[in-house]
Order: sequence, then C-alpha cells, then structure tokens
Amino acid sequence: RQRPDGTWEARFVVGHDPGTGKPIRKSVYAKTQKEVRQKLAQAVAAVDNHEYFEPSKMTLAEWLDIWAAEYMGGRLPVCTVIGFPNGYATTAVKVFETEDAVRNGADEIDMVIDIGMVKERDYGGVLEEIRAVRRACQGKILKVIIETCLLTDEEKVEMCRVVTESGADYIKTSTGFASGGATFADVKLMREHVGAQVKVKAAGGISSAADAERFIELGADRLGTSRLIRLLEEA
Repeated sequence: RQRPDGTWEARFVVGHDPGTGKPIRKSVYAKTQKEVRQKLAQAVAAVDNHEYFEPSKMTLAEWLDIWAAEYMGGRLPVCTVIGFPNGYATTAVKVFETEDAVRNGADEIDMVIDIGMVKERDYGGVLEEIRAVRRACQGKILKVIIETCLLTDEEKVEMCRVVTESGADYIKTSTGFASGGATFADVKLMREHVGAQVKVKAAGGISSAADAERFIELGADRLGTSRLIRLLEEA
C-alpha cells in the first residue's frame, strides 16, 4: 500500500507469538511499488528458508521460541551451547545459561569446560562444574566439549575420567573455534578411556566421507560437520 508520504509499504508474517498464537507481522518499505514488491519477495523467501532475523528488535531467546515452534515443529532436537567458545564463564553463569536454554526449548546442551582448571589440574573443580550443569539440564542431553587441540594426552585421559564420573551423555572433541578440530588419534583415545555409557562426538575438520567413516570406525557416535553434507550432495 502507498503511504501518505508517497512511499510504499508491504507487510508479511514471520511466525506466531508462542504465548498468544497471534501472527507476528513485519514491514518493508520502498520509494516505488516495484521496489517494495522486490523487497517483499526477498523477505518472504528469507522466512521460507528460515533465514529471516531482526537482531535489533528480537532477542535470541525470542527467536529460539519462534524457530522451535514454527520452523522445526519437533522434527529435529534443538541444541545450544553453554560457556561458548572458551569456557571461561563461572559455574553460576553456565548453570543460568543452561536453565534458561532448557526453559526456551533446548533439547541438548553443549557445554565448554574451563581449560584453565584443567591446566591447573583442578579436575575436582571441573567435575563439580559439569555435575552442576548436568543438574540444570533437567534430563536433557549434555555434551561436554573438552577442546582436545589444547590438551595433552594425559589431560585428555583425565577428562575422559571426569566426564564419565559426571554423568554427562557425550564427550565432544572441539568447539571449532580453537586451533584444531577432531583427529583420529583423539577419537581413538577418547573411546578407549571414556566409560561405556558415554558417547563420543567428533567435531571440526571432518572434510570427506572417508574421514567420516574412519571416525565412526574408531568409535565416534556422532559427527559435527557441515561440509560433509555438501560433499555427499555433490558426490
């Protein structure tokens, strides 16, 4: 529609309010009718592709509510990260983040350990922190990222023990934000030293189908990779 000042406005629906069920409408503006139609088509395409987001007007928690309810519809579990990517938040902050994420619909929690505690050999402190986050998960899946590229083999073995004792569901190699990702040697070591009830996730640097197969052979239960999907589609 044309506005009193001569510009054009088009409105579209980005989702529905989780509390009221009412549609959430947004507008695009342009100087001409042709331009506003182009902007509208782009905005609708972004919504359809789950790419529409207004960071200045919508919090991440609000977007997670809409994304989980409108776009995922229970098709896939919702996962988020805690203490990401360096793990240096206090235990209290990590617990708060976890509780808030669970309230907002998270099904899985990926927490990053405090590397400083590991380097100080404060494994008791690391264990207590993971247990605190485990309690805050309220039964949701917990994956513990130990950032293997920053640890010695001795530290990796100790973290396998700590994660096993903590009651976490997974031990995970990497955040993807440090100097390296998963390696065959690390996944093999983790599988050999972690408890039978703890699963292993290899993440970061998995760039081929052959790599993926090898990680699974070595004991990885899950793989964290985005490139592999594209490679398999192109194969």
